Amino acid sequence: MSFKVAIVGRPNVGKSTLFNRLVGRRIALVDDTPGVTRDRRVHPARLLDLRFDVIDTAGFEEAAAASLAGRMRAQTETAIDEADLVLFMIDARAGLMPDDRAFADVVRRKGKSVVLVANKTDVRGTDAGVLEAFALGLGEPIAISAEHGQGMVELRDAIAEAAGEFEEEEAASEERAGETAALIGEDIDPDSEETPYDPTKPIRIAVVGRPNVGKSTLINALIGEERLLTGPEAGITRDSISVDWRWRGREIKLFDTAGMRRKARVQEKLEKLSVGETLRAIRFAEVVIIVFDVTMPFEKQDLQIADLIIREGRAPVIAFNKWDLVENRQEKLAELREKTERLLPQARGLRSVPISAETGRGLDQLLEAAVNTHVVWNRRIPTGPLNRWLEAATAQHPPPAVAGRRLKVKYMTQVKTRPPGFVLSCSRPEAMPQSYIRYLVNGLRESFDIQGVPIRISLRTSENPYAGRGRKRT
Repeated sequence: MSFKVAIVGRPNVGKSTLFNRLVGRRIALVDDTPGVTRDRRVHPARLLDLRFDVIDTAGFEEAAAASLAGRMRAQTETAIDEADLVLFMIDARAGLMPDDRAFADVVRRKGKSVVLVANKTDVRGTDAGVLEAFALGLGEPIAISAEHGQGMVELRDAIAEAAGEFEEEEAASEERAGETAALIGEDIDPDSEETPYDPTKPIRIAVVGRPNVGKSTLINALIGEERLLTGPEAGITRDSISVDWRWRGREIKLFDTAGMRRKARVQEKLEKLSVGETLRAIRFAEVVIIVFDVTMPFEKQDLQIADLIIREGRAPVIAFNKWDLVENRQEKLAELREKTERLLPQARGLRSVPISAETGRGLDQLLEAAVNTHVVWNRRIPTGPLNRWLEAATAQHPPPAVAGRRLKVKYMTQVKTRPPGFVLSCSRPEAMPQSYIRYLVNGLRESFDIQGVPIRISLRTSENPYAGRGRKRT
């Protein structure tokens, strides 16, 4: 059954640790620093025989509505409104704090069913903190240790009692729940043989870029709601947050990611964890939208991010954001297209779309470009036309001679898609110049319309059955 449980409480009481425990995977970032979680995250969860959706939230803080902490609190209150049940968590080691009392009143006013959870009871001296929790008036506290998994049976019983009826699911339903809970890319086999392109299959799209280029604003504009935390501060997003959405009848899973600064500037442990989550999102996405700030495009970090995505074999699309700030638009667009071709030659024909996440300009064109790139990324070329093209290409520009011996190209076949990968059979693969491989790659792009995605060619030589059997002289 569809049932939502929100985990709320002060910062650093262990909400994300319990979230990871219920989900069964280390999805949410966890650190000793208060306020790590900022956006609300929804994921299918399992607690013994119970199945439900769990929402991880930012810590409650008293702050002005316009401040970052105030906007985080608004996200948490939205999560409470969406939930059917609230797990109100306190830190039993620290005991009851004034903020706990204030936020308990907020939760009580919402009129939701509440289960009071006293976390971090795995050490001595926490009994007093558990007993203090009775003063909140939210019922009997459940003593747990989210980090070590203690008290999960009692928590299960409390959730079941507060929520009412939970239907037990059969083994087949459990398998479906496991599929729903898959992380980014776990349903993708990059080396598998692909069936003909299915235009109804869901697409996984990651949105990446430098800090403060408008990634979260873009996703909010696409889905039409303030789902992700945004603001003028750089580096607001820390986790990779997934959002399910439908565009023109097609299911799309969007992933918001943390901004990626230059490696030399990433010093703090928390930022390293955030960048690691972004890299994971890139590795397992299908299409990656690279957001450029059109007022400062093509900085070194932009190019390094794009190169990383191409090396990972993802399908890239560039979004030139903040287009509403540009005056001479035709001239600027021509300049951006020229720089794209010149500075990113490794994915010739890379699709780029000027957009404004603030005003909603160009969003449909961006999604169209993403879907078209996804089609190309899945393209398969039959062996017959491929080798007829290879014969014409080598006749027009034969392979060079190396050390006085001309290289021979025999045949080519496509061995994978996502991205398109080819095997070229030739003599002496180690001697084949990279310039000739680039010639073949560019020819493939032009002849078979494989524009804007990485193309991989691996070289191999056929084994000579007579090698080592030379005729002995008498």
